Amino acid sequence: MDHAVTHGASYALVDVLSILLGLSAILALICSTSPAQAHSANEHDFSTNEDRSPAPRVNAAFGFNKQADPVSLVETLRWAVRLLPGVPEYRLKLADALLRLGDHDAAIEEIRSAVAIQNDDGHAQLQLGLLLMAKRDWRAASVALKEAVHLEPNQAHAHYSLGTAYSALGDISAAIRSFRRSLELRPTFFDAHYRLALLLKTSRQRHEAKDHLEAAAIGGVPHAQVLLGTAYRTGQGTEANLGLAIYWWMEAATHGQQTASDSLSRLRRHAVAPRTSSHNQAELRKGFESYRAILWNDFPEMSQRRDQPSLGKVLLEQHRVVDAIPTLLKECLALGEEAHAELSTLYETGWEPDLRPFDKRLLTCFETTAADGFTPAKHVLARIRARNQGVTTDMANTEATLKNISEQDALPITHERRPSPVSTNRTKVLGYRQLTR
Repeated sequence: MDHAVTHGASYALVDVLSILLGLSAILALICSTSPAQAHSANEHDFSTNEDRSPAPRVNAAFGFNKQADPVSLVETLRWAVRLLPGVPEYRLKLADALLRLGDHDAAIEEIRSAVAIQNDDGHAQLQLGLLLMAKRDWRAASVALKEAVHLEPNQAHAHYSLGTAYSALGDISAAIRSFRRSLELRPTFFDAHYRLALLLKTSRQRHEAKDHLEAAAIGGVPHAQVLLGTAYRTGQGTEANLGLAIYWWMEAATHGQQTASDSLSRLRRHAVAPRTSSHNQAELRKGFESYRAILWNDFPEMSQRRDQPSLGKVLLEQHRVVDAIPTLLKECLALGEEAHAELSTLYETGWEPDLRPFDKRLLTCFETTAADGFTPAKHVLARIRARNQGVTTDMANTEATLKNISEQDALPITHERRPSPVSTNRTKVLGYRQLTR
């Protein structure tokens, strides 16, 4: 009898030790893979405003550690949930791990279980709402998010997400209220400015919509930059200003917005097309000139003079190459002849150590403006192709580039020999600069 009792006690002790060791392993793995609690107070509050899509990218909101093995983490957390089914934290962490595997449905079920255990956790409700938004279940998402903002009324993120859900459900008034509340809590939430601007525009509150759209554009939201450029071009909701339209389209194009690039291309084509009336040509060229003047505002320590229309050229003369190159590229895309001349020289010579010869960014700029019909760009591009400078020699392409260039100007380029290796001495190519003008 005593032997049996002792034997049973030994097994019980082994079971307890096994559980303790298991929990220790779980805690060690969880702590090593997630430095913060799964639903910490600041976890869901945007600081960089990276989410600009109607359905938030929930994976980015959970603070994943990319180095952790998601399969091992899921296995370990499954064990933790079995051992401690009444602890919601492990279910929330398991939901995070399941998201790494792309299993949204299982993650939703774990969060629902966590909420059932502790229904006053606003952060868990927010996680649930975000996942339901990712599944486009807007009605269920709005229910979870309403509970989240009730439990955590000062979370800008939760109000923003609830506004997005309301908008998807067609409740524009409620969506506007949610976005306004989000901005009251965080005035620099630029994506909320953008979403609110869209809804205000739909509600015909154009003046206020323009203010929020401008805030979003200044904050770097590309879609807002496209729309603000269009507003300045058409004069809808604001006074028409072609220079500012070009400015915002150029900013959006820098962020990869093809719509903005296409709009700029159309302006360039009309500005140089022979069929465009002289009045319209003058208006468009004045718009590009106005844009190039606006660029000086980024350098308040410098004042523009009439004899210095190219900011990029001035920056280059001051050896501020890091600032000069992107500025010259912008001026080049805005039909700046001086910028084309400077960049054509830099393309051949480079500027060590900041710029190598035959830089592809410069070539792309020449190709873009040449394709839109700008004659100085055609000269530069034809010479580059004829000399085989960073491109494959193709006389057919060279001749195509020279289309619409006078025969007198084209003849020296089409018969030009390939030059000797370039020199990095800038003074040796001054004559070349004159040829390309």
